[in-house]
Amino acid sequence: MLTKFETKSNRVKGLSFHSKRPWILASLHSGVIQLWDYRMGTLIDRFDEHDGPVRGVHFHKSQPLFVSGGAGIVELSFAFICALLYCQNDWKCIVYVALFLVEILVSDWRILGDDYKIKVWNYKMHRCLFTLLGHLDYIRTVQFHHEYPWIVSASDDQTIRIWNWQSRTCISVLTGHNHYVMCASFHPKEDLVVSASLDQTVRVWDIGALRKKTVSPADDILRLSQMNTDLFGGVDAVVKYVLEGHDRGVNWAAFHPNLPLIVSGADDRQVKLWRMNDTKAWEVDTLRGHMNNVSCVMFHAKQDIIVSNSEDKSIRVWDVTKRTGVQTFRREHDRFWILASHPEMNLLAAGHDSGMIVFKLERERPAFAVSGDSLFYAKDRFLRFFEFSTQRETQVIPIRRPGTTSLNQSPRTLSYSPTENAVLICSDVDGGSYELYVIPKDSIGRGDTVQEAKRGAGVSAIFVARNRFAVLDKSSNQVLVKNLKNEVVKKSGLPIATDAIFYAGTGNLLCRAEDRVVIFDLQQRLVLGDLQTPFVKYVVWSNDMESIALLSKHAIIIASKKLVHQCTLHETIRVKSGAWDDNGVFIYTTLNHIKYCLPNGDSGIIRTLDVPIYITKVSGNTIFCLDRDGKNRTIVIDATEYIFKLSLLRKRYDNVMSMIRNSQLCGQAMIAYLQQKGFPEVALHFVKDERTRFNLALESGNIQIAVASAKEIDEKDHWYRLGVEALRQGNAGIVEYAYQRTKNFERLSFLYLITGNLEKLSKMLKIAEVKNDVMGQFHNALYLGDVQERVKILENAGHLPLAYITAKVHGLEDLAERLAAELGDNVPSVPEDKVPSLLMPPSPVMCGSDWPLLRVMKGIFEGGLDNMGRAGAEEYEEVGEGDWVNELEMVVEDGSQNGDVTAILEDGEGAEENDEGGWDLEDLELPPEADTPRASVIARSSVFVAPTPGMPVSQIWIQRSSLAAEHAAAGNFDTAMRLLNRQLGIRNFIPLRSMFLDLHSGSHSYLRAFSSTPVISLAVERGWNESASPNVRGPPALVFNFSQLEEKLKAGYKATTTGKFTEALRLFLSILHTIPLIVVESRREVDEVKELNVIVKEYVLGLQMELKRREMKDNPVRQQELAAYFTHCNLQMPHLRLALLNAMTVCFKAKNLATAANFARRLLETNPTLENQAKTSRQVLQAAERNMTDASELNYDFRNPFVTCGATYVPIYRGQKDVSCPYCSSRFVPSQEGKLCTVCDLAVVGADASGLLCSPSQIR
Repeated sequence: MLTKFETKSNRVKGLSFHSKRPWILASLHSGVIQLWDYRMGTLIDRFDEHDGPVRGVHFHKSQPLFVSGGAGIVELSFAFICALLYCQNDWKCIVYVALFLVEILVSDWRILGDDYKIKVWNYKMHRCLFTLLGHLDYIRTVQFHHEYPWIVSASDDQTIRIWNWQSRTCISVLTGHNHYVMCASFHPKEDLVVSASLDQTVRVWDIGALRKKTVSPADDILRLSQMNTDLFGGVDAVVKYVLEGHDRGVNWAAFHPNLPLIVSGADDRQVKLWRMNDTKAWEVDTLRGHMNNVSCVMFHAKQDIIVSNSEDKSIRVWDVTKRTGVQTFRREHDRFWILASHPEMNLLAAGHDSGMIVFKLERERPAFAVSGDSLFYAKDRFLRFFEFSTQRETQVIPIRRPGTTSLNQSPRTLSYSPTENAVLICSDVDGGSYELYVIPKDSIGRGDTVQEAKRGAGVSAIFVARNRFAVLDKSSNQVLVKNLKNEVVKKSGLPIATDAIFYAGTGNLLCRAEDRVVIFDLQQRLVLGDLQTPFVKYVVWSNDMESIALLSKHAIIIASKKLVHQCTLHETIRVKSGAWDDNGVFIYTTLNHIKYCLPNGDSGIIRTLDVPIYITKVSGNTIFCLDRDGKNRTIVIDATEYIFKLSLLRKRYDNVMSMIRNSQLCGQAMIAYLQQKGFPEVALHFVKDERTRFNLALESGNIQIAVASAKEIDEKDHWYRLGVEALRQGNAGIVEYAYQRTKNFERLSFLYLITGNLEKLSKMLKIAEVKNDVMGQFHNALYLGDVQERVKILENAGHLPLAYITAKVHGLEDLAERLAAELGDNVPSVPEDKVPSLLMPPSPVMCGSDWPLLRVMKGIFEGGLDNMGRAGAEEYEEVGEGDWVNELEMVVEDGSQNGDVTAILEDGEGAEENDEGGWDLEDLELPPEADTPRASVIARSSVFVAPTPGMPVSQIWIQRSSLAAEHAAAGNFDTAMRLLNRQLGIRNFIPLRSMFLDLHSGSHSYLRAFSSTPVISLAVERGWNESASPNVRGPPALVFNFSQLEEKLKAGYKATTTGKFTEALRLFLSILHTIPLIVVESRREVDEVKELNVIVKEYVLGLQMELKRREMKDNPVRQQELAAYFTHCNLQMPHLRLALLNAMTVCFKAKNLATAANFARRLLETNPTLENQAKTSRQVLQAAERNMTDASELNYDFRNPFVTCGATYVPIYRGQKDVSCPYCSSRFVPSQEGKLCTVCDLAVVGADASGLLCSPSQIR
């Protein structure tokens, strides 16, 4: 069973697949109906109008409808009246209704109020359209007719009803069963209904008369009335056969889709097969195997099998022809209740106590192999050949039929050797096996050659050379290399626990584990590449074997031939197949799309699919593929979009230009892509919408197109944004124009100030006076440095003290005296000792002209696209030539336009002579045509194209190195941690955090050029000298080196000697944490680093035990054990003597004289240089020899070699199982596997790791 989708819910009693969409309805025992998308795994909708269990549900074949049968609450009296109306004068019917009501009363009103509704729903409108009333008990199943507007329903009221859902009436009642009717369904082609009942019978009903009446209804009104009112049947539907044979109630019966067969399942735990003809029906066989009631049974639509499920928590598959069980699928705790099959696809669904599952019985992907222009694939137990160039298809040889009856025995993979014309076919027969066929050269096209295959056991088998193939032996995790005689010529162990192998070039294998893949060289037995991935299902190599696509269930990983990761794509629905096209683009299929993936990871949809396909080859615009029936298909696609994106990616701008001119590339997605990739100037040529054109023009710096679009849009926000961009480019004319269009006088004044245009600034002062804008007047006077005007403005505004101070400090004595007279006694005091100075704005460097722009060559797109649409170019030029300032119309407070103000004062002289008059605004015009604001000639004729940035040094460091220290120095902490995890099993990176930061900051220097510019980062390289080539980058300089560790080691030794154990432990742990980030040059130094690692590990373990011993003052036995274990650490001789002396003293004081004597002997064997150590040892030995006993028993046997567990501090004697830390190699008891190493505090005990990598020489 291949599970495709699974839900968790209340008990599922009814299921129905949609015929076209990937939907399934599930009706629950709780009264809820759920609509699921089983492809996406999402709940689309839920319908919960039923008040009781919903046992039946069914989709209409073509309309957006489904029908459900369940229970709802109504008044009992209403149900009684409905029943009597149906009965009319039929006394038999009235008696039946009366008995039924008595049964309700007797049962303590257990089901009072159930009206047993059939509801017809519209899933597009998300509501129930109408309800069909008539059944008097629970409704078990409902089903739409495939052709007529009928619904058939089966009920516990012992009847079957046929309804017309268009007229919403019951058109026939089928009576005859004398117990609950558990199911009823229409025949898929004939005018028959089959029903199953707890009266132990299966009935087949002929509804031919009903069909004729529907097609050409009778004129007899009485007969028409009788059809609607006869509760106990009539001539419209008659029993054709009654099938008796089950010993208990029958739960389900179903027709075969094509043959005159019926299958039934019952409470007697049996599945029975029946055959019928025109006159009779009879039992063919009984299928036994279920251990409890059979809930549901059905024929498979496309295979000769029967599928049944049962309350024994199993689904069973039976062979119709052999009538034997094929396979059984079990659940632990859930009984099965219902089965459903997809009307068109090879999908089944089963409902159980806690939800449902959607599944296939076997995989449908055909096994195939592509070699050049040839395709070999397996179909219908034949090996077939397809030639792509001629599209000729031929049958090659028959392949054997599986000897077992279980499912999933068809070929799974196929490998082809073109030189030897040999084919390897792998399947799951016998737990995994292969067959080797050598095809005679003349047999292609004949297909009649019967050949005995060479067979063998193996999970995977592929050709690895011309006449060699590799077979995976999963039990021993090795590969057997065999010749074409099926003889083993070589065996090779694999570097990881492999569950499948794939071709990776001559002599190489791609080995797949659960979470990674590696490329393994069989000859040299070396790992050539390693990549962590999700579980990989399929592998697709590019035509030149330079790139590989790894396909998992929901992801695609693109990598190089050495498994260097390039990009990963994630899909929400399952990925099915893929192939590389001639341009290096990966084309792949999901369940419903053909998509593409560019080398940089960009992807998109090429087209949608009705049914899944499996791509075999991509040639130009043609995709060759196989469908699920094994038929070759060709699909023509439009590759313009991804070829365009690929050309942009590879900077083939001539192709881009050609495609822009000749193709119809358009759409928001393409525009967004071009913006995202930094080509807004290209996107500009696809767009007609003015708002989008404006945004793209601003983004690409094309100020002329932005002006044209802003004029079309004419909104304040767009003019403001245009002004910001023009100011950034230094185009003062367009900034002025934009501010004038938005009447932003404050910004306009400031623009004139910074450009030094004092003439226009004085005009702005006059405009502010006309507008009665006091603050505007004061600001403009301040910008101009006009003190008299400022005094006048302050005086007119009523700020006489401020006016007096301004006049006084600037030496305007006449004005100051007049203002002082007006102020009287309120004259403010002015500081006497201060020297006033006139506040004047500085003169700008450039006055009145645009900023100079860098002269550069036109970009490829600007130059190439200038010829497209000359009319548009002329339109842009007009923008620059208009007299922009004349269009400025300002509304003053009284509502008059500035033109009215101009009319009042026609000449400048009048303005000067008239103190009270207005201002002549005719001067507020742009300069003559030579100075009109337009983009500068330089800007129009040449556009700045930024040079392509080179690759950052940090990225070069990462690409060239597999050393974690160099990745950390480059600032790529993520890959550094991943490398340390892979090499040393390190998972706890907290102790390394500060070292990562030190490495990164120590490998960079920082320069500040100007205070307004960002700091420039410079990479510091290791071993740099002045003669080095500037184009060759060296590795990063590292702040940690081996000599530093040697100094720390000496300090640690000294602290240990003086008894400063806490300080010593800190120093040794620091060394242990620094070693993974050390880089040395030679192999000899690598050995020294590894030796240092072992030394430091021993000291850390010993010191941890000694500190632990000192904490345990109330446990003398444990104190002695820890002191004893300390003496078995690999210490320097002075420290070993001190450890032995310490252990001897502890044991002697605790009266363990025999153990103390052992330590004394070991101490004397070291020839101690200190006399007092030797003397003490001899004294202890003499005292112990008089009474060689131990007062307490220790977990310590010095005669048996052991190592100490780094976590529990207990001995692990030789021969006992243990696990080790992949980094520091400390040993642990097996229960510590998977936990953090307590010695180094970095790695996980028992983790897989490749080993310490600290030198480039190890990689070379």
